This record gives sequence, C-alpha cells and structure tokens, in this order.
Amino acid sequence: MNSRLPPVKAGRVKQAFILGAGLGNRLRPLTGRLPKPLVPLFHQPLAGWAVEACAGIGIDRFAVNTHHLPEAWEGFGAGRDVTFFHEPDLLETGGGLKNLAYWMGGDPLLVHNGDIFSTMPLEKLVSAHKASGLPVTLALRSEGVASHIALDESGTRVRDIRNMLGIAGGTHVFSGIYCVNPDFLELIPAGEKISVIPAFLELAKEGTLGAIILDEGVWLDLGDRESYLQAHRELALAEGIHPEARIGAGAVIERSAIGPGSVVEEGAVIRDSVIWPGARVSGDAVLDRCIVFSDAPVGGSHQDADL
Repeated sequence: MNSRLPPVKAGRVKQAFILGAGLGNRLRPLTGRLPKPLVPLFHQPLAGWAVEACAGIGIDRFAVNTHHLPEAWEGFGAGRDVTFFHEPDLLETGGGLKNLAYWMGGDPLLVHNGDIFSTMPLEKLVSAHKASGLPVTLALRSEGVASHIALDESGTRVRDIRNMLGIAGGTHVFSGIYCVNPDFLELIPAGEKISVIPAFLELAKEGTLGAIILDEGVWLDLGDRESYLQAHRELALAEGIHPEARIGAGAVIERSAIGPGSVVEEGAVIRDSVIWPGARVSGDAVLDRCIVFSDAPVGGSHQDADL
C-alpha cells in the first residue's frame, strides 16, 4: 500500500461514524438482548450519548454500522440524520470504515466507538485535525490500562502502536475516538474483513499519524460489567430513578439506576444496581450490584448477578 498520502486541508467536521457492530462478548449476557452500544447508561443508550457529544460540536450527519440484533436499532437517533450500514458478516473496524466511502464523500469524518462514554472536548480534536492536514488524528489519554500508543517528542505524531513496528513501547491510551480524511480510506483494501490498525501503522511509519492528548473530561470504556456498574455509581448524568418508573411504597433504592417503564414493587431492596427499562423487581427482592435486564420478574436475594 502507498501510505505517502498528500496533506489535505480538512474542512469542518460535520459527520460522524458510530461503531455499533461489535458483539459485546465482555458484557454477556446483557448483549444477548441488546447490541452493546444500545445498552442503557442512565436511561439512554451508550451510542445515544456519543451522538449527543458529536452533535454538541456541530456534527449533524451520522452513520452507524450494525451486525448483532440489527432490529434493536429501530428508532435510534429519531429526529437526526442517521444512516445505518448493516454488516451480515462483521467487517471489523477497517472494513466497516471502508464500507462508508460513498456515504462519506469528500468530507472529513469523526469516528466514535459505540461503547465509549466521554465528555472530552471533541472540538479540540477537530481543530487539531483541521490544522495538521494529516490523514488521521487520534484522541489519546495519558492514563489508562491499555497504554499502547507511542508518541514522538512533540506529542502530536504516533510512532508506534503496541510496539508492532519495533520502535517504542506505548505511553498513552487510544480513546477510540479519532478524525479521518477521505484519503485515508485508500489505505484500507475494499471488501475485506480487516482492522483499522494496519492502515494506522502505515501512517506511523511515514510520520503522518496525528494525535492529540485530551485528558480533560470523563472518558470511560464501558465494555465490561464492572465498568458499567462503576459508571452508574460515579457519574450523575440524570436522575437515578426515571420519572416513568413505578416505585412501590416502602421500596429501598440506594445508588441505583431505575429505568423508564420499570416496576419496583413494595418491599424490594435495591443497592448499587441497574434496572433496565421495562424490567420488574418483585417485593421480596434484595439486590446488590445486580443488573436486571430480562423481561422476567426478579425476586429473592442476589449479589453480583445479571438477571
């Protein structure tokens, strides 16, 4: 592949790609009912928070790729310009991006993983991308458990990823959010199931993979159960008990999120738990660190359970 892409003066980023096709294996059995990006965080799908963050910086056109349970996406993004790209066979991150080439047209694109919650200043990412003229600009964090990205001395170019080029070990975390210009798609072969990482590495070899460190704001990867519960303990994105939930007299609810249309009967005790929209908790239930996601009523005592 020829990675010597000429600098391009990026225009205003007005479109975004929300990655929605992952299987969500780390969140099973929750993802047996919903795709991971549709799992509710404070009563709104994870991907809905991503759309709001993008819309907040002026993005008004969205693409979402789907695979697992595509029918669950019906109604998502109502009132916004959202185009769905179903993948009967998973194309992975690179193939999914290449699949958008016609839709993307000649304008730059912001890519946002669907299982990431962030209040990072995305306008700084967009501004850095526009100013650099580089094909790609990654948003990075200085701290996290997966410090795979190695930067040059300026802190604005990526030298290596996971030491795959044998140049340097990582010092920064890739946030799963980045900007790309249309020319970048030339580095991704058409019609293949492929990660975006090989194309990133081609750019890193040439010194043209851009980066910006965005440590401001919240950034959470909500791909596993513990991080999902932690987000509900530590964030205050909405009232814990949705106004459309039905709570019986005498029910005890502590540090928990109770979704719209859910029912918590009189006498139930719920602590550090998440009750999904439409779920039902019986009066004899005592739940600690539980996630209630199924249609069946839940009763009895449970700890650290998905019900």
